[in-house]
Amino acid sequence: MAKGPDDRERRSPEDQGLSNLAESYRKASPYMAASTGLVASVGLFTWVGIWLDRKVGTQVPWFTILGAVLGMTGGFISFFKTVLGKRK
Repeated sequence: MAKGPDDRERRSPEDQGLSNLAESYRKASPYMAASTGLVASVGLFTWVGIWLDRKVGTQVPWFTILGAVLGMTGGFISFFKTVLGKRK
């Protein structure tokens, strides 16, 4: 039975010389960046909402809620654009 090419022989020219772990990280980096951006946008917008609530002195944390919702919405839109865009 003939043996086909192994993984190292099937690699693209820019991946030549990389270990399997390095190649995996290289392929996963856009997804890791997208998830980091999602977490950062939720955290940043929520923090801005908390800051505004303290500055204005609201009884109900409306700015915190608004900031969290805006952060989640923007973060998820950016995340899914990155993840779904990589499949094309």
